[in-house]
Amino acid sequence: MGFMDITLDSIRDIQLYQPRNGYRFSVDALLLYDFVNLKHVRRIGDLGSGSGIVGILLAKKYPHAEITLFEIQDTLATLAEKNIILNHLEARVKIIRCDLRTLHASRITPHDFDLLVSNPPFRRVKSGLISEGQEKAIARHEIKLRLHELIEAASYLLKIRGRLCMVYHPYRLSELFEILKKRDLEPKRLKFVHSNTSSEAKIILLEAVKGGKVGLKIEKPLYIYKDGGGYTDEMKEIYQIK
Repeated sequence: MGFMDITLDSIRDIQLYQPRNGYRFSVDALLLYDFVNLKHVRRIGDLGSGSGIVGILLAKKYPHAEITLFEIQDTLATLAEKNIILNHLEARVKIIRCDLRTLHASRITPHDFDLLVSNPPFRRVKSGLISEGQEKAIARHEIKLRLHELIEAASYLLKIRGRLCMVYHPYRLSELFEILKKRDLEPKRLKFVHSNTSSEAKIILLEAVKGGKVGLKIEKPLYIYKDGGGYTDEMKEIYQIK
């Protein structure tokens, strides 16, 4: 990947190389990072890490945790490696290039993670060609990873009482709940994210606990923009905008 193909961006307290025209992080990544509310965590995994933003932010949030980034796309995994070094996190953050569908055949230790995060592809692949660049398409459409395969991987990696935090689309919420429960992952915390107070939810943030008891907390909704325009105070805090 040549120098002209990437940009160097700053967000919160990290710097990040990203593809100039490929898959770039969106507000979803920051919302997912902010949604994680554990006081202490030892082992964190980011399933489909892209260039590493969520895992690297969490490494800063939890300075004693070890973080593993799982990524199938070589170009993004290479960028994630650069970003780990750029943020001086080589001692605690590593990347594994792997297909989450084949974890059972790998040497990765099962039931070893306290926390997993994921911003998975949530658009179903329909018939016909996908016009987006391949990198973006894989990140957004279920080309390399379908929902049930992601949840199976999460269940394989998580300890009992381990948590999965993910960002997803409200349209598929009932399907998500059904698949989680089949894999002994109990939905425990749910937040709806809206563009503003007059719009329907555009994404959801969900925490599920492996082997958890039934009982779901619906948190207050998050609004990205004020009705008059501009970020809400909550979003300014997440972005660390003063």
